[in-house]
Amino acid sequence: MDLFAGIGGFHAMLDHAGGRCLYVSEIDREARQTYIRNWVDPIPEALRPQINTDITLDTYEDAPVNVPPHDVLAAGFPCQPFSKSGFQRGMDEVRGTLFWNIARVLEERTPAVVLLENVRNLTGPRHRHEWHVIVQTLREIGYRVSSTPSVFSPHFLPPSLGGTPQVRDRVFILGTYVGPTRAMAEVDVPPTVLRAPVEGWNVHDWDVEWILDKDSEIPDLVRYTLTADETEWINVWDDLVQRMWSARGVRLPGFPLWADAWIPERGLDPMELDALPKWKANFLIKNARFYDDHRDVIKDWRKANPSFARFPESRRKLEWQAQDTASLWDTVMHFRPSGIRAKAPTYLPALVAITQTSVVGSRHRRLTPHEAARLQGLQRSFSFAGQRDQASYKQVGNGVSVGAAWHVFRSHVEQNANDLPRRLVRSVLAAPLNPTGDAVSPEAHLAEIANRSQVEGSLAG
Repeated sequence: MDLFAGIGGFHAMLDHAGGRCLYVSEIDREARQTYIRNWVDPIPEALRPQINTDITLDTYEDAPVNVPPHDVLAAGFPCQPFSKSGFQRGMDEVRGTLFWNIARVLEERTPAVVLLENVRNLTGPRHRHEWHVIVQTLREIGYRVSSTPSVFSPHFLPPSLGGTPQVRDRVFILGTYVGPTRAMAEVDVPPTVLRAPVEGWNVHDWDVEWILDKDSEIPDLVRYTLTADETEWINVWDDLVQRMWSARGVRLPGFPLWADAWIPERGLDPMELDALPKWKANFLIKNARFYDDHRDVIKDWRKANPSFARFPESRRKLEWQAQDTASLWDTVMHFRPSGIRAKAPTYLPALVAITQTSVVGSRHRRLTPHEAARLQGLQRSFSFAGQRDQASYKQVGNGVSVGAAWHVFRSHVEQNANDLPRRLVRSVLAAPLNPTGDAVSPEAHLAEIANRSQVEGSLAG
């Protein structure tokens, strides 16, 4: 069963595991249409799942749950704050939240495995109470759950195991139904997976080119190509990168560069600095020292690029996180309200629901929705079918990584095999290790083979 289904990341993984989807619930109309187009329409009509628009409609408190029996429940549920009034715990406290609707289904249908996914902040200090309530509720229903969250990202997986070059830390909550008595007693359970590279994979070996389409194969490529203004912003900042290398033999520093704050350090007012938040005062001091150390380079650069003064304020700021990358055009960039951020072209930051699409410098364009879907581990044949780009980017940003979900789910099934239905265990463990198919290009797999050969050769030597 696929709750808060989005565009089908969990479906892709569970279909790969040999599962049959019986029920889908997704409230967003456009996401639901994308899901149906890719996952439901290709299925013979007699085998298609029940489609629901709102899980609350099938989980009324005083009525039977309108959900068929199933073996696996998957849900990328929204994180809503639970009331802390009286520090209650369990089912009473989760009423009124969407997690309660999941709990209602689990309570009535008791599937063998539950797999939940959420943002990493769910396990942070501000949400410690919510995390405790979720774990406690699952145990009361009868699910053996670890108190330690399983946090994982797809970039920790090599291409052969379904990895993709995206840093996307998410918390996965996995439970096996063993009944309330055992679940409340068996609480000393280790996390399903560790937040670390798998099978010795070097995350710096990723290359964003492995998820990109050929420009010649992208319909209406001009929609993703940088504008003249955007190109000028990058060219001017790259001129400073090159001048710094030529004159100083270094790239730009890693702290945010605020060109409007480039004044001598002696010009800073200590009283004004004291009145500012500590982080902001620190950045102003660092920028003043950067100016003092490289005043000659900066003055020549400004003189050679008079248009810089007319840039929007947010484009007069740059955050260089690309280490020794030779040029801004060799990085992956984001045009953020806080400035331009540049990263090395190894892996991309997490896709987000808001439109802050990665700019691939070497391609002089943005990532397309189709490429963003591949970054989530969806196959090349995945289609948005002419849907507006803004909706497609949002759907991908809200989605779950197929490779990461498969890794934690398969690991959980393997670890809990003795308490799970044999047919489920056989089906999952017999499935190929790579659930993402052609999400990354063949070059990724060749690079992985070469890397392993090199490592094995070094060990043998």
